[in-house]
Amino acid sequence: MNLPYLDLIVLFGYLFGVVIFGSYFLRSSRTTEGFMAASRSLPGWLVGMSILGTYVSSISFLALPGNAYGGNWNSFVFSLSLPFAAVIAVRYFVPFYRKGGEISAYHHLEQRFGGWARTYAMSMYLLTQLARMGTIMYLVALALTPFTGWDVRGIIIITGVLVTIYTMLGGIEAVIWTDAIQTTVLIVGALVCLGIMLFGMADGPAQIFHIAIEHHKFSLGSFQASLAQPTFWVVLMYGLTINLQNFGIDQSYVQRYITARSDKDAARSVWLGALMYLPVSAIFFLIGTALFSFYTHHPEMLSATVNAAQKPDAVFPYFIVTQLPPGVTGLLLAAVAAAAMSTVDSSLNSSATLFLRDIYKRYFRPQAGEKESMRVLHGATLVWGLLGTGIALAMINVQSALDAWWQLAGIFSGGMLGLFLLGLISKKARNPAAVTGVIIGILVILWMTFSPKWTGPLRMFRSPFHNFMIIVIGTLTILLVGMGVSRLKRFREPAE
Repeated sequence: MNLPYLDLIVLFGYLFGVVIFGSYFLRSSRTTEGFMAASRSLPGWLVGMSILGTYVSSISFLALPGNAYGGNWNSFVFSLSLPFAAVIAVRYFVPFYRKGGEISAYHHLEQRFGGWARTYAMSMYLLTQLARMGTIMYLVALALTPFTGWDVRGIIIITGVLVTIYTMLGGIEAVIWTDAIQTTVLIVGALVCLGIMLFGMADGPAQIFHIAIEHHKFSLGSFQASLAQPTFWVVLMYGLTINLQNFGIDQSYVQRYITARSDKDAARSVWLGALMYLPVSAIFFLIGTALFSFYTHHPEMLSATVNAAQKPDAVFPYFIVTQLPPGVTGLLLAAVAAAAMSTVDSSLNSSATLFLRDIYKRYFRPQAGEKESMRVLHGATLVWGLLGTGIALAMINVQSALDAWWQLAGIFSGGMLGLFLLGLISKKARNPAAVTGVIIGILVILWMTFSPKWTGPLRMFRSPFHNFMIIVIGTLTILLVGMGVSRLKRFREPAE
């Protein structure tokens, strides 16, 4: 299936327009402070829209409707955890980072637990971002190929080159502005799609809901007290942990707090991003539910080539290409590609920032001047862009190996939140407690990840928990073990 020329023109025009717009911020990113922190001058609403954009990625644009189409609204519970995470972030995380003023999210770990903690957290973050960039570029290219007729490799290379150019030129301000614009386009496009589905039914919008209710598509999952299934409570705990990790230790979020022009703007950005994602994610879930009702009512409109039973993620892109008017289709597909770029550009800028602050200035040139630092930032952005693009290309042939790498990156990054919370909550915890907590926590995470595949005599030692509980239990293990070791050490110390 190939797009009409009008859609191709809109698609190319939009993508290159984003690059030109992002490059416009070259003049404000000529200093390290401008490149990494936008001179700490951005309004809260803009930073909040950028935070929202990190949630409403192109993968979410495809995955959330697919999830609701093939199942129900169980995953929406993840969104319900965001207000709780936002309360904690505004109360503790944002003031903590704003008061310190350090642009690296992991600088304080060295002061708290030693250089190993900073290097560990930074290294795991960089590895995770490389895997993330490669995954996003590959999956979006895979989604766009059937509808554009382009080769997967070509889409990956074009995406990687364009996003690297404007991120290298425009810095964090370009990242935040383009995120805000692309998020707006995605939301408007989603509303257009939803409207077409709602009013494309013979009996009007009510028919969408009647069909969906008959098939229990609005269920939030079981409310049983089980940790072995993705119940409402398991998804809620998983969402709270993931969102605390995002708000608390993710460099791209922390960097956004620093770009805000005041403490109030930084707090406002968290509230805006978190609270807006609730209705926005509900729209995407409703799209998936509406797709189910739409194609249940119009089965003849769903091509036999779209295996909806096995690949529900393919249904929404198929709807976009076959049901939207010319021009709108191209704009929406461009927004999907641009949303991938907005996710990658954030990873590029935050990774380059960490390379300068936590590697180059930490281990090689602490007294590096402004010009030298800018060369390092530009060079790191370019190298990370090439590496991310290379990983995306490699996924075409060795996807299983990179999936394993992605899984391992998730395993080790799972220890980052526990370490951060230990330093924040336990004032008495020192290096031995942190080291012990991280080691035991990672062992628990490894056991929960790999033990479900054990056979033979080891079957009895399998983890009984659902995969969503891995990061929850791993984080709690690091926190509680660290606090326990620090308390035990205090009891063993002789009284003065």
